[in-house]
Parts: sequence; structure tokens; C-alpha cells
Amino acid sequence: MTLSAGPDLSQIPFWALPQAERMEAFKKLRALDRPVFVKEQAVPFVGGGPGYYALVRHADVVEASRNAEVFSSEPCSNSIPDMPRWLSVYFGSMINMDGPRHARLRRIVSRAFTPRILAKMEDDLARAAGEIVDQAVKEGPGDFVAQVAAKLPVRVICDMMGIPPKFHGMVLRRTNVILGNADPEYTGIAPELSRVNVARGLARLLHAGYSLNRLAARLGDERRRRPTGDLVSLLVNGDEHLTSQELGSFFILLVVAGSETTRNAVAHGLKLFTDHPAQREVLLGDFDRHIVGACDEIVRHSTPVIQFRRTLTRDHEMNGTAYAKGDKVLLFYNSANRDESVFNDPDTFDITRDPNPHVGFGGPGPHHCLGAHLARREMTVMFRELFTSLPRIRAVGEPDRLLSNFINGIKHLRYTW
Repeated sequence: MTLSAGPDLSQIPFWALPQAERMEAFKKLRALDRPVFVKEQAVPFVGGGPGYYALVRHADVVEASRNAEVFSSEPCSNSIPDMPRWLSVYFGSMINMDGPRHARLRRIVSRAFTPRILAKMEDDLARAAGEIVDQAVKEGPGDFVAQVAAKLPVRVICDMMGIPPKFHGMVLRRTNVILGNADPEYTGIAPELSRVNVARGLARLLHAGYSLNRLAARLGDERRRRPTGDLVSLLVNGDEHLTSQELGSFFILLVVAGSETTRNAVAHGLKLFTDHPAQREVLLGDFDRHIVGACDEIVRHSTPVIQFRRTLTRDHEMNGTAYAKGDKVLLFYNSANRDESVFNDPDTFDITRDPNPHVGFGGPGPHHCLGAHLARREMTVMFRELFTSLPRIRAVGEPDRLLSNFINGIKHLRYTW
């Protein structure tokens, strides 16, 4: 079945529509009797394929996520076209792997997210949030993303990796380029996919990937020669360790996935609490009781990561639909998180929602987000600091949204207190 009516998910103009219109389109797709097949847009210098099935229901996204043997992340999960070798050198991290290769890398990098490591970070997180908000107060209200939301996750991840503060700004700028997608502000190109535009955007993407990869790889080389007991030392030494290339790719994954999810969740959170003052009052009435539910509801409602791709390893039938070996499917987490068959009043922002089986950190299975707990902790300390130091803080106007079919991002958000 092809998507014959309404906006085309594969075309940039669809992702420039207001959020409400896009979610209404996904609602109509969920009401169909089977997933639609969407023709794929070819990208100059990268290529493309015939298209993909759009998995928009919660049940399909969850089942495909669990069944990695059939719905594989190989050869590529973070790009609709297959990623060329010259791009996968920097962006071919473990999220694009399955089986033993994925298990090995996940086993190694999970050392970054042990309860002991995360517990040691609690005081550092609170101190960082306090310093960020204090600086914002000195500067006065302006752009919430630049002054607050974008700062904490990049600082936390760079501190985890031992990246000196002088590089934090560069890391943030390169991250913006990598996840800029079709947005001219970050990529420097117009949304039209002409050869000139795409070549310019790919050059910036390669430069960003190279810069971050080399930054981490050089640090790994230093820690092999002189281990310090920090996280990078743990990752590059021992019987199981990351190579320099693997460390660079892991750092890109960590800083991109980790910083973007938290950054956008915090920005969306301020906007949601501004638009829903009753929910804000519920949270502030008993912060410790409600903050965990609030973090999950923000992630469900906003879904910072819109979709990931899977590729069928064999012919397979799922929920009444037959798929063939080699078929592509896109797991639309944003749509699954509004599925009426799972969530009561799914468009309503409700921090007391229980249960809340959202897939905002990915579905269940081997690729569920390793950093989900860290993201929740960052959101918790930031909202605690914001509502303690600036109890009247609120967003002003509508956010400036990222033009992307991958990240539900907020580039700029005016605010006051």
C-alpha cells in the first residue's frame, strides 16, 4: 500500500508543517488496517531505495524492537538510505549493529552507565545545573536553549569522557551540524536536495564527524599510555576494550544521542509546563513524588527522537502484515507514543499518567537507550534548579523548531521569569 493521500512522510515539506498537523496525519495512518509503504526520496551522493513501511502503531514498534533477529539495525538504523562507507567511518556506531558485534560494544560501553558511575555524578549534576542557571540569571532571559537546555547534557557527557571545557562549545556546534538534517541554520544548505546543496551539507557533516572522532580518539590514545582510572581509561584498557575508531564513534553517539534527547526534553518541558499551568502546579506541589512521572510524560509527549530504521533479515509476518527480506521499516516513536489503543487521551499532557509505556527511549529489546536513566537524572536536577531558583520561569511565544524527520528539536525558545 502506498501513501496516496495527505502529506508525504518522505518529503521535507511534511516536516515543516506545524506539529499538530503532523500528529493528525499520523493519527490517520494509525487508523488504517495496515502500515503504509512510503516511496523513498533519493539523496544525491548517498542514494536511496524503493521505500519503507511506516510502523506507526505502538504494538508494531514494540514487537519490531524486541525482534532484532528479524528487524535488524544493520546495515543502518539512523539513516533511511544505506549509509556510504565514507560516512559510516564516523557514524557507524553500535546502534547500526546487531548480534555479537552489538553485544560486545554494548557490554563495553555499559561501563559508562553503571549505578556506581551514575551515583558518583549526582553532586556534579546538581552543581552544574546550579552554575548554568546562575549564569543565565546574570545574562538575563533570552534564548532558553542556548542559555540553559543545551548546556547541561554536553557538559555532563564531556565531563564523563574527560573532554576539557575549552572544547565544549566546539562539541555543541558539531553536534548541531550532525543532527541538523534539513535545517538550513545548522547545515548551511537550503532544504532542496540539489547536488550543490547536498554536497555542501555532506562536507560539513564529514567535518563535524571527523572533528569529534579525532577529539575522542586522541584522548583514548593518551589514556592507553597513561591510564587515570576515568571512564575513557576503562573503555580503552582491559581484556575487552574499544579501539580508537570505536571510541570516536561511541563518543559521537554519546554526545549526539545523549545531549540531543535531554536538551530537547528540557526545552519541550518548559514549553509544556508553560502551556499547562495546572500540571506545573501538580509538580511543584510535590516535586519528589511527581518528577519521575513528569520526565517520562515530557519524553512521551514530545518524543525527541522521531524514528529509527530497521531492515528485514528474512520474510516475516507481523500483526497481519507480510514483509519480505530486505524491506525497510521505520519505527515512528512519535506516533506510537500517541497510540489511542495504549494511552488514554494521548494528546493530553498528564504527569500523573500511570501506566506510561512510552517508547521515547526506544522500544524494548537490545537497542533500548543505555542512557535513559542518566537523561532522567539530568532532567530532574535541571527542573529542580529552575523551579527553585526561578519559580516564575516560563516560555514566551512559540519555539523555533528544527526542520528534521529524525529529531523533534527546538532550536530557540524565548523565555522570561
